[in-house]
Amino acid sequence: MDALKHKVHTAYKGVAESLMTTRTTSAFLEKGVVTPEEFVVAGDYLVEQCPTWSWQGGDAKSAKSYLPEDKQFLVTRNVPCLKRARAMEEYAGKEEHLSGEDEGWVAAGGDGNGGSKDDDAPDMDEIPDISALRVDSRAKEDQNDDDDDADIPDMDDFDMCGDEEDDASALPSSRAVTTVTTADDAGHILKTRTYDLSITYDKYYQTPRVWLNGYDERRRALDPTKALEDISAEHAKKTVTIDPHPHTSVPSASIHPCKHAPVMKKLIESMGGDAAPSVEHYLFVFLKFIASVVPTIEYDYTASASLR
Repeated sequence: MDALKHKVHTAYKGVAESLMTTRTTSAFLEKGVVTPEEFVVAGDYLVEQCPTWSWQGGDAKSAKSYLPEDKQFLVTRNVPCLKRARAMEEYAGKEEHLSGEDEGWVAAGGDGNGGSKDDDAPDMDEIPDISALRVDSRAKEDQNDDDDDADIPDMDDFDMCGDEEDDASALPSSRAVTTVTTADDAGHILKTRTYDLSITYDKYYQTPRVWLNGYDERRRALDPTKALEDISAEHAKKTVTIDPHPHTSVPSASIHPCKHAPVMKKLIESMGGDAAPSVEHYLFVFLKFIASVVPTIEYDYTASASLR
C-alpha cells in the first residue's frame, strides 16, 4: 500500500471507529461480517478444537470495551515457517507438463529456463478449491473426497481498497510443498523462522484481522518488513501493512482487512448445501483463506467437526 494513503486511511479509520456504533446484529451469511459476540463464539470454538490457539487479554489500556477483558485477541506462538514464499512459488514454477500419453501429469524440478532466481513466478488461474474448506482433520490425509469444487475468491476480485493495483495473478494453490525441503537450489540450508500469529477483531471492517510477528532461527525478533518474504507475492506489497499491534503496540505485519468481508461472504455462499454454516466455524474458514496469503506459515486450522 502507498505509505501516505495508508497513513491517512489509518487516521480516518481511528476517528470513524470512535464515532461508529458496534455491530450487534448477525450478518455473517449475508455480508461476511461478524459481531464482537460472534467473534468470541468463533474464537472459543477455535481454542477448543485447536489447543495451539489461546485467548489473550493484552494491555489493559488497549482493551476494547465490546470484548471480554480476557478475550481481546487470539494467538498461536512458535509457528514454523520452513521456507520463504518466493521459494515455494519458484518450486511451483519448475513444474512442467509431460507430453504424450502422460499428458496432464506434472513433474517437479524440470530444467525449463524458469528456475532462475530472476524469473517471475508464473501466473496461476485459480487458488485452492472450496472442497479444502471443510473443517475436517481428514483434509490433510485424504485428497480424494467427492465434494463439489469451487474456488477461493482472490481478494483482487473486490475493489475495496482504492490504493491497491489490480493483479491478474491468483494465490498459490497449495500449502503442501512447504515441507518438501529446507535446502535451496544451491544446496544451502535455509534458516527456519517461527511466527507468532494473532487475530484481532476490527471494529471498522467488522471482521477478524491477522497480525504476524516473526523470529529468526535464534529466536531474535525479525523486522516486520521481513515478514513480506513469507507472504505470497501477489499480496506482499498490496494488502500487507506494518502497523502497531492494537493490543501490544508492537510493530507487526498485518493482512489488511479491507477485502475480508466480501471474500468471506463469497466463501460461505460457495459452500452451498441445505444448511447454512454455523458462526462457530467462521474462523476456520477465515484461516483457510488466510493460508493462501501466507502459504509457508504452518499454523493449525483443522478440526474434527463438520461446517454445519
